[in-house]
Amino acid sequence: MPDPVKLAVGDAAPAFDLPTAGGGQVSLEELRGAPALIWFYPAANTSLCTKPACDLRDNHQMFLDAGYRVIGISPDPVAELDRFAAEQDLPYTLACDESHRVMEAYGAWGTKNMYGKLVEGTIRSSFAIDAEGVLTFVKYRVGTPKHIALLQEKLGL
Repeated sequence: MPDPVKLAVGDAAPAFDLPTAGGGQVSLEELRGAPALIWFYPAANTSLCTKPACDLRDNHQMFLDAGYRVIGISPDPVAELDRFAAEQDLPYTLACDESHRVMEAYGAWGTKNMYGKLVEGTIRSSFAIDAEGVLTFVKYRVGTPKHIALLQEKLGL
């Protein structure tokens, strides 16, 4: 197995084009011209993913005020993302990466320790991308309780 990708600040954000909740599409090209926050998470409607999703919801206006578009990406099918967005009243875009190709390109898919067992899966990660598609913030293995505070500090929100 090849070494996992590890992106860094200053790297070009890998291109993507993914289906979204609500039947749309989102691509890196579409995001150009304004900053974006991309958040990779393992599974919709699970307690460890719902908390940060709702934290992003509750602080969404702060991101909008700074010009950021927020995109959540998971391996869930679109129907599950539709349900997650509706049940949690999520105002930002949720995208589906069932193939894991985008997660792999960002280094957000790989081996992780889950309850003492090594498994392949989504590595909870956040990336900020500037208007030209360059990474301005990279954080792998994001801790749920401090995610918003970390983003506020690192993005100057």
